Amino acid sequence: MSIKVNTNFDAGNINCEAINDPTNLRFTIPNDTNSEFAQWFYFQLTGIQGQELTLCLEQLNKTAYPQGWLDYNVCASYDNETWFRIPCQYDQHNHTLSWSLTATSNAIFFAYFEPYSYQRHLNFIAKLNSSPLAIVEHIGLTACNNPVDLIRIGNHNAQQKIWIIARQHPGETMAEWFMEGLISRLIDQFDAISKVLREQFEFYLVPNMNPDGSIMGNLRTNSTGTNLNREWLNPSEELSPEVLAVRKLMLTTGVEMFFDIHGDESLPYIFTSGCADNKSFSAKQQHYEEKFETIFQQINPDYQTTVGYPKNHFSLESPTIATKWVGNQFDCLAYTLEMPFKDNANLPSQATGWNGYRSKLLGASLLTAIHQFKYHI
Repeated sequence: MSIKVNTNFDAGNINCEAINDPTNLRFTIPNDTNSEFAQWFYFQLTGIQGQELTLCLEQLNKTAYPQGWLDYNVCASYDNETWFRIPCQYDQHNHTLSWSLTATSNAIFFAYFEPYSYQRHLNFIAKLNSSPLAIVEHIGLTACNNPVDLIRIGNHNAQQKIWIIARQHPGETMAEWFMEGLISRLIDQFDAISKVLREQFEFYLVPNMNPDGSIMGNLRTNSTGTNLNREWLNPSEELSPEVLAVRKLMLTTGVEMFFDIHGDESLPYIFTSGCADNKSFSAKQQHYEEKFETIFQQINPDYQTTVGYPKNHFSLESPTIATKWVGNQFDCLAYTLEMPFKDNANLPSQATGWNGYRSKLLGASLLTAIHQFKYHI
């Protein structure tokens, strides 16, 4: 039986260069739709049982974050549900990533990170539609006419609105795993912290800002080739309708606290990036950030503040980024939260690396941090 490559599924993405020799299977990563970004891959091999395989991703110097391949181990799954890591070797001279295995099944999936499918998104939205504690709204449409889903949870009469969005960059699938963990806990009627938060705040939650890019298998962009996290100063109906819809509603509701959930290709840590680069960064915001960082580290040791983005990391792009725009507009606690594509170097797990489940746990723990934060300001 000959080896075949399949990408004909949600977020599937790879270019096949050679598959005649099982010990020299060669691939390259396609660009995002209408864009020069490239980093996300997700594909299936079939006809492989019992064969010794060596796979190689080539031309990685052409990807968006070449340094992200250092110390990276590929994600793999035989059933597309349980994912594990396979050790890789990165050749910096030839810009290639390679790994080997002997297949114990006739088919296997490989991905840049544990996928979060659009079907899973739809199933989760359906679950929330049946919850008496959640209200699901379509607040806009993408260029491909997919809905931008918003979940409202909590006290609709509360003055304080907490906004949490995720997956502006669709290949950062850990962000939607994070949101699933957070939202699942927030609608748990027996969770005391969630009950208190629902009484005191109203949460506005967007688990997937970029459904088009998620379906297409993009790393950074939507179907128009636009990086949504550079559109917050001047979003448009043509290029960034997702941001336009969310931003419009934010200006109506106001924002007391904001988190934008992401994944970082290079840094093997969980960290946040706030608003210190803004000219409008206030003493109140500085106080809020110092308090939140102290609290979150105490609540969840996965989170740390030693390693992260340096000051002025985003330079001239800063006003166009969600967190920076929200902080400037509402003078509130506003953070980008980053998780690794690799592993958390402080608390590593060789078998799984950072994964979906660990992202869910981190998301759920954010609610405890929010609960504690409100008593310290």
